[in-house]
Amino acid sequence: MYGAGDVRVEQVPDPELKQPTDAIVRIVRACVCGSDLHPYNSMPTGDHAAAMGHELIGVVEEIGRDVTGLAKGDFVISPFAYADNTCPICRDGFQTACPNGGWYGLGDVGGAQAELVRVPQAGGTLVKVPAGVDEALYPSLLALSDVYLTGYHAAFMAKAGAGKTVTVIGDGAVGLSAVLAARQMGAERIILMGRHTARTDLGKEFGATDVVAERGDEGIAKVMDLTGGQGSHIVLEAVGHMPAYHQAYGVVRAGGVISRVGVPQYEDAPVGFGSLFGKNITLNGGPAPVRAYIDTALTDVLNGKIEPGKVFDQTRNLDDVADAYKAMDSRTALKVQLTI
Repeated sequence: MYGAGDVRVEQVPDPELKQPTDAIVRIVRACVCGSDLHPYNSMPTGDHAAAMGHELIGVVEEIGRDVTGLAKGDFVISPFAYADNTCPICRDGFQTACPNGGWYGLGDVGGAQAELVRVPQAGGTLVKVPAGVDEALYPSLLALSDVYLTGYHAAFMAKAGAGKTVTVIGDGAVGLSAVLAARQMGAERIILMGRHTARTDLGKEFGATDVVAERGDEGIAKVMDLTGGQGSHIVLEAVGHMPAYHQAYGVVRAGGVISRVGVPQYEDAPVGFGSLFGKNITLNGGPAPVRAYIDTALTDVLNGKIEPGKVFDQTRNLDDVADAYKAMDSRTALKVQLTI
Protein backbone atom coordinates (compact mmCIF):
# COMPACT_ATOMS: atom_id res chain seq x y z
CA MET A 1 0.00 0.00 0.00
CA TYR A 2 1.50 3.32 -1.12
CA GLY A 3 -1.20 5.54 0.35
CA ALA A 4 -4.92 5.80 0.91
CA GLY A 5 -6.71 3.83 -1.78
CA ASP A 6 -3.45 2.86 -3.50
CA VAL A 7 -2.99 -0.91 -3.28
CA ARG A 8 -0.61 -2.58 -5.73
CA VAL A 9 0.64 -6.10 -6.40
CA GLU A 10 4.40 -6.10 -6.98
CA GLN A 11 7.11 -8.67 -7.53
CA VAL A 12 9.58 -8.66 -4.63
CA PRO A 13 12.43 -11.01 -3.65
CA ASP A 14 11.37 -14.23 -1.97
CA PRO A 15 11.78 -14.15 1.82
CA GLU A 16 14.70 -16.05 3.31
CA LEU A 17 15.42 -17.52 6.72
CA LYS A 18 17.16 -14.93 8.88
CA GLN A 19 17.05 -16.52 12.31
CA PRO A 20 17.22 -20.19 13.35
CA THR A 21 13.70 -19.81 14.77
CA ASP A 22 12.21 -18.72 11.41
CA ALA A 23 10.11 -20.63 8.91
CA ILE A 24 9.08 -19.82 5.35
CA VAL A 25 5.42 -20.51 4.58
CA ARG A 26 3.85 -20.72 1.13
CA ILE A 27 0.46 -19.09 1.59
CA VAL A 28 -2.63 -20.93 0.36
CA ARG A 29 -5.32 -18.50 1.54
CA ALA A 30 -5.14 -14.97 2.91
CA CYS A 31 -7.70 -12.19 3.27
CA VAL A 32 -8.36 -8.51 3.81
CA CYS A 33 -9.03 -7.44 7.39
CA GLY A 34 -11.30 -4.64 8.54
CA SER A 35 -8.26 -3.12 10.25
CA ASP A 36 -6.57 -2.93 6.82
CA LEU A 37 -9.23 -0.41 5.85
CA HIS A 38 -7.95 2.13 8.37
CA PRO A 39 -4.73 2.84 6.41
CA TYR A 40 -6.67 2.32 3.17
CA ASN A 41 -8.65 5.41 4.11
CA SER A 42 -5.98 7.47 5.89
CA MET A 43 -2.41 6.48 4.92
CA PRO A 44 -0.39 9.43 3.56
CA THR A 45 0.91 8.95 0.03
CA GLY A 46 4.64 8.15 -0.12
CA ASP A 47 7.38 6.49 -2.10
CA HIS A 48 7.73 3.56 0.27
CA ALA A 49 5.05 0.87 0.39
CA ALA A 50 3.66 -0.87 3.44
CA ALA A 51 3.43 -4.65 3.12
CA MET A 52 -0.15 -5.61 3.90
CA GLY A 53 -1.96 -8.60 5.34
CA HIS A 54 -1.69 -10.63 8.54
CA GLU A 55 -4.13 -13.55 8.18
CA LEU A 56 -2.99 -16.77 6.50
CA ILE A 57 -3.05 -20.51 6.15
CA GLY A 58 -0.36 -22.26 4.18
CA VAL A 59 2.32 -24.91 3.85
CA VAL A 60 5.74 -24.87 5.53
CA GLU A 61 8.49 -24.69 2.89
CA GLU A 62 11.61 -24.13 5.01
CA ILE A 63 12.39 -24.23 8.71
CA GLY A 64 15.27 -22.90 10.76
CA ARG A 65 17.45 -25.29 12.71
CA ASP A 66 15.95 -24.31 16.09
CA VAL A 67 12.30 -24.73 15.07
CA THR A 68 10.63 -27.64 16.83
CA GLY A 69 7.28 -29.30 16.29
CA LEU A 70 7.13 -28.50 12.57
CA ALA A 71 8.36 -30.10 9.37
CA LYS A 72 8.47 -29.15 5.73
CA GLY A 73 5.11 -29.83 4.12
CA ASP A 74 3.04 -29.22 7.27
CA PHE A 75 -0.24 -27.38 6.66
CA VAL A 76 -0.46 -24.57 9.21
CA ILE A 77 -2.51 -21.66 10.50
CA SER A 78 -0.69 -18.53 11.60
CA PRO A 79 -2.10 -16.15 14.19
CA PHE A 80 -1.95 -12.53 13.02
CA ALA A 81 0.91 -11.84 15.45
CA TYR A 82 3.96 -14.03 15.96
CA ALA A 83 5.19 -14.99 19.45
CA ASP A 84 7.55 -17.44 21.11
CA ASN A 85 4.63 -18.91 23.14
CA THR A 86 7.01 -19.79 25.99
CA CYS A 87 7.77 -16.52 27.83
CA PRO A 88 5.88 -15.52 31.01
CA ILE A 89 3.63 -13.13 29.08
CA CYS A 90 2.68 -15.85 26.59
CA ARG A 91 2.09 -18.32 29.40
CA ASP A 92 -0.31 -15.78 30.91
CA GLY A 93 -2.25 -15.95 27.64
CA PHE A 94 -1.30 -12.61 26.08
CA GLN A 95 0.82 -13.64 23.12
CA THR A 96 0.17 -10.35 21.31
CA ALA A 97 2.34 -8.69 23.97
CA CYS A 98 5.20 -11.22 23.71
CA PRO A 99 8.52 -9.37 24.15
CA ASN A 100 10.02 -11.58 21.42
CA GLY A 101 7.01 -11.28 19.14
CA GLY A 102 5.75 -8.84 16.57
CA TRP A 103 3.47 -8.17 13.63
CA TYR A 104 3.38 -9.11 9.99
CA GLY A 105 4.15 -6.22 7.66
CA LEU A 106 6.43 -4.38 10.09
CA GLY A 107 10.21 -4.10 10.04
CA ASP A 108 11.77 -6.79 7.88
CA VAL A 109 8.78 -9.14 8.18
CA GLY A 110 6.58 -9.21 5.10
CA GLY A 111 2.82 -9.10 4.89
CA ALA A 112 0.53 -12.07 4.41
CA GLN A 113 -1.19 -10.81 1.26
CA ALA A 114 1.59 -12.54 -0.65
CA GLU A 115 2.75 -15.87 -2.01
CA LEU A 116 5.42 -16.45 0.64
CA VAL A 117 6.10 -15.05 4.08
CA ARG A 118 8.85 -15.41 6.68
CA VAL A 119 7.42 -16.35 10.07
CA PRO A 120 9.62 -15.45 13.04
CA GLN A 121 9.27 -17.56 16.19
CA ALA A 122 7.72 -20.21 13.98
CA GLY A 123 7.66 -22.99 16.57
CA GLY A 124 5.61 -20.89 18.96
CA THR A 125 3.44 -19.26 16.32
CA LEU A 126 2.34 -21.75 13.69
CA VAL A 127 -0.39 -24.27 14.48
CA LYS A 128 -0.35 -27.52 12.54
CA VAL A 129 -3.56 -28.73 10.89
CA PRO A 130 -4.12 -32.48 10.45
CA ALA A 131 -3.07 -33.76 7.04
CA GLY A 132 -5.75 -34.21 4.41
CA VAL A 133 -8.19 -31.64 5.79
CA ASP A 134 -11.13 -30.96 3.46
CA GLU A 135 -10.60 -27.82 1.38
CA ALA A 136 -14.19 -26.85 2.21
CA LEU A 137 -12.89 -26.05 5.71
CA TYR A 138 -10.25 -23.60 4.48
CA PRO A 139 -12.40 -20.49 5.07
CA SER A 140 -13.07 -21.49 8.68
CA LEU A 141 -9.41 -22.36 9.23
CA LEU A 142 -8.46 -18.95 7.84
CA ALA A 143 -10.98 -17.32 10.19
CA LEU A 144 -8.99 -18.75 13.11
CA SER A 145 -5.95 -16.67 12.15
CA ASP A 146 -7.72 -13.53 13.34
CA VAL A 147 -11.36 -12.65 12.78
CA TYR A 148 -13.23 -15.35 14.68
CA LEU A 149 -10.83 -15.44 17.59
CA THR A 150 -10.79 -11.65 17.79
CA GLY A 151 -14.54 -11.81 18.32
CA TYR A 152 -13.99 -14.69 20.75
CA HIS A 153 -11.45 -12.63 22.68
CA ALA A 154 -13.99 -9.86 23.20
CA ALA A 155 -16.51 -12.32 24.61
CA PHE A 156 -13.89 -14.18 26.67
CA MET A 157 -12.53 -11.05 28.31
CA ALA A 158 -16.07 -9.97 29.19
CA LYS A 159 -16.95 -13.40 30.61
CA ALA A 160 -19.98 -13.82 28.37
CA GLY A 161 -22.02 -16.75 29.59
CA ALA A 162 -25.27 -18.12 30.93
CA GLY A 163 -27.76 -15.54 32.15
CA LYS A 164 -25.98 -12.64 30.44
CA THR A 165 -27.35 -10.14 27.96
CA VAL A 166 -24.68 -9.25 25.42
CA THR A 167 -24.81 -6.32 23.01
CA VAL A 168 -22.47 -6.48 20.01
CA ILE A 169 -21.70 -3.17 18.31
CA GLY A 170 -20.76 -3.61 14.67
CA ASP A 171 -21.99 -5.98 11.97
CA GLY A 172 -18.60 -6.48 10.34
CA ALA A 173 -16.87 -9.84 10.35
CA VAL A 174 -15.45 -9.33 13.86
CA GLY A 175 -18.80 -8.28 15.27
CA LEU A 176 -20.52 -11.31 13.75
CA SER A 177 -17.72 -13.51 15.10
CA ALA A 178 -18.34 -12.01 18.54
CA VAL A 179 -22.00 -13.01 18.22
CA LEU A 180 -20.98 -16.58 17.39
CA ALA A 181 -18.52 -16.71 20.28
CA ALA A 182 -21.01 -15.30 22.79
CA ARG A 183 -23.54 -17.90 21.70
CA GLN A 184 -20.94 -20.67 22.09
CA MET A 185 -20.28 -19.39 25.63
CA GLY A 186 -23.97 -19.65 26.47
CA ALA A 187 -25.09 -16.00 26.52
CA GLU A 188 -28.84 -15.84 27.08
CA ARG A 189 -29.61 -12.85 24.89
CA ILE A 190 -27.47 -11.29 22.14
CA ILE A 191 -28.39 -7.91 20.69
CA LEU A 192 -26.60 -7.09 17.45
CA MET A 193 -26.30 -3.40 16.55
CA GLY A 194 -25.96 -3.28 12.77
CA ARG A 195 -27.84 -1.94 9.77
CA HIS A 196 -26.81 -4.15 6.83
CA THR A 197 -29.52 -6.80 6.45
CA ALA A 198 -27.35 -9.44 4.77
CA ARG A 199 -24.90 -9.17 7.64
CA THR A 200 -27.44 -9.09 10.45
CA ASP A 201 -29.16 -12.12 8.90
CA LEU A 202 -25.87 -14.00 9.30
CA GLY A 203 -25.72 -12.59 12.81
CA LYS A 204 -29.08 -14.20 13.54
CA GLU A 205 -27.79 -17.47 12.12
CA PHE A 206 -24.79 -17.18 14.44
CA GLY A 207 -27.04 -16.61 17.46
CA ALA A 208 -28.24 -13.00 17.69
CA THR A 209 -31.67 -12.82 19.30
CA ASP A 210 -32.33 -9.14 18.47
CA VAL A 211 -31.11 -6.66 15.87
CA VAL A 212 -30.97 -2.91 16.39
CA ALA A 213 -30.41 -0.99 13.17
CA GLU A 214 -30.51 2.46 14.75
CA ARG A 215 -27.31 4.30 15.70
CA GLY A 216 -26.34 6.96 18.23
CA ASP A 217 -28.89 8.11 20.79
CA GLU A 218 -31.71 6.38 18.91
CA GLY A 219 -29.84 3.08 18.98
CA ILE A 220 -29.01 3.49 22.66
CA ALA A 221 -32.69 4.13 23.44
CA LYS A 222 -33.72 1.00 21.52
CA VAL A 223 -31.29 -1.22 23.42
CA MET A 224 -32.35 0.27 26.73
CA ASP A 225 -35.98 -0.41 25.79
CA LEU A 226 -35.17 -4.02 24.89
CA THR A 227 -33.48 -4.49 28.26
CA GLY A 228 -36.24 -2.93 30.36
CA GLY A 229 -34.21 0.21 30.94
CA GLN A 230 -31.38 -1.70 32.64
CA GLY A 231 -28.87 -1.98 29.80
CA SER A 232 -26.70 -4.87 28.74
CA HIS A 233 -24.49 -6.83 31.14
CA ILE A 234 -21.81 -7.03 28.44
CA VAL A 235 -21.01 -4.85 25.44
CA LEU A 236 -18.63 -6.11 22.76
CA GLU A 237 -17.35 -3.18 20.67
CA ALA A 238 -16.06 -4.36 17.29
CA VAL A 239 -15.73 -1.09 15.36
CA GLY A 240 -12.98 1.07 16.83
CA HIS A 241 -14.42 4.52 16.13
CA MET A 242 -15.53 6.98 18.79
CA PRO A 243 -19.30 6.82 18.01
CA ALA A 244 -19.19 3.08 18.71
CA TYR A 245 -17.50 3.73 22.06
CA HIS A 246 -20.20 6.26 22.94
CA GLN A 247 -22.84 3.67 22.10
CA ALA A 248 -21.03 1.13 24.24
CA TYR A 249 -21.10 3.12 27.45
CA GLY A 250 -24.61 4.31 26.60
CA VAL A 251 -26.08 0.79 26.59
CA VAL A 252 -24.01 -0.96 29.26
CA ARG A 253 -25.72 -1.94 32.49
CA ALA A 254 -24.47 -0.70 35.86
CA GLY A 255 -21.62 -2.98 36.98
CA GLY A 256 -21.24 -4.27 33.44
CA VAL A 257 -18.31 -4.78 31.10
CA ILE A 258 -17.29 -3.12 27.84
CA SER A 259 -14.85 -5.28 25.89
CA ARG A 260 -13.24 -3.63 22.84
CA VAL A 261 -11.56 -5.41 19.98
CA GLY A 262 -12.16 -2.91 17.21
CA VAL A 263 -8.75 -1.25 16.74
CA PRO A 264 -9.33 2.17 18.35
CA GLN A 265 -8.82 5.13 16.05
CA TYR A 266 -8.42 7.43 19.04
CA GLU A 267 -6.26 7.72 22.16
CA ASP A 268 -8.52 9.87 24.35
CA ALA A 269 -11.97 8.67 25.35
CA PRO A 270 -14.48 9.40 28.15
CA VAL A 271 -13.86 7.44 31.34
CA GLY A 272 -15.36 9.81 33.92
CA PHE A 273 -18.53 9.85 36.00
CA GLY A 274 -20.95 10.23 33.13
CA SER A 275 -19.46 7.41 31.07
CA LEU A 276 -17.75 4.64 33.04
CA PHE A 277 -17.07 5.68 36.62
CA GLY A 278 -20.64 6.53 37.61
CA LYS A 279 -21.92 3.06 36.70
CA ASN A 280 -18.94 1.03 37.94
CA ILE A 281 -18.14 -0.12 34.41
CA THR A 282 -15.18 -2.35 33.59
CA LEU A 283 -13.36 -1.53 30.35
CA ASN A 284 -11.11 -4.16 28.80
CA GLY A 285 -10.11 -5.79 25.52
CA GLY A 286 -7.21 -5.40 23.14
CA PRO A 287 -5.40 -7.26 20.37
CA ALA A 288 -6.61 -10.85 20.51
CA PRO A 289 -4.01 -13.41 21.63
CA VAL A 290 -5.18 -15.84 18.96
CA ARG A 291 -2.51 -18.37 19.89
CA ALA A 292 -4.10 -18.77 23.31
CA TYR A 293 -7.42 -19.92 21.83
CA ILE A 294 -6.61 -21.52 18.51
CA ASP A 295 -6.10 -25.14 19.54
CA THR A 296 -9.58 -25.46 21.04
CA ALA A 297 -11.17 -23.53 18.19
CA LEU A 298 -9.42 -25.73 15.62
CA THR A 299 -10.96 -28.82 17.20
CA ASP A 300 -14.39 -27.16 17.08
CA VAL A 301 -13.97 -26.39 13.37
CA LEU A 302 -12.75 -29.88 12.51
CA ASN A 303 -15.65 -31.40 14.47
CA GLY A 304 -18.19 -29.18 12.72
CA LYS A 305 -19.23 -27.45 15.94
CA ILE A 306 -18.66 -23.98 14.47
CA GLU A 307 -18.33 -22.60 10.94
CA PRO A 308 -16.76 -19.15 11.36
CA GLY A 309 -15.69 -19.10 7.71
CA LYS A 310 -19.23 -18.05 6.76
CA VAL A 311 -18.07 -14.45 7.23
CA PHE A 312 -16.23 -14.74 3.89
CA ASP A 313 -18.76 -13.74 1.26
CA GLN A 314 -16.37 -13.12 -1.64
CA THR A 315 -13.25 -14.85 -2.96
CA ARG A 316 -10.66 -13.22 -5.22
CA ASN A 317 -7.22 -14.01 -6.54
CA LEU A 318 -4.22 -12.25 -5.02
CA ASP A 319 -3.75 -10.31 -8.26
CA ASP A 320 -7.17 -8.74 -7.65
CA VAL A 321 -6.48 -7.66 -4.08
CA ALA A 322 -7.04 -3.99 -4.92
CA ASP A 323 -10.61 -4.86 -5.91
CA ALA A 324 -10.99 -6.77 -2.65
CA TYR A 325 -10.12 -3.60 -0.71
CA LYS A 326 -12.60 -1.60 -2.76
CA ALA A 327 -15.36 -4.13 -2.16
CA MET A 328 -14.85 -4.15 1.59
CA ASP A 329 -14.45 -0.38 1.81
CA SER A 330 -17.71 0.15 -0.10
CA ARG A 331 -19.47 -2.44 2.08
CA THR A 332 -20.35 -4.54 -0.96
CA ALA A 333 -18.35 -7.35 0.65
CA LEU A 334 -18.33 -8.42 4.28
CA LYS A 335 -14.92 -10.09 4.15
CA VAL A 336 -12.89 -11.19 1.14
CA GLN A 337 -10.64 -14.23 1.12
CA LEU A 338 -7.74 -14.38 -1.29
CA THR A 339 -6.62 -17.49 -3.12
CA ILE A 340 -2.89 -17.55 -3.76
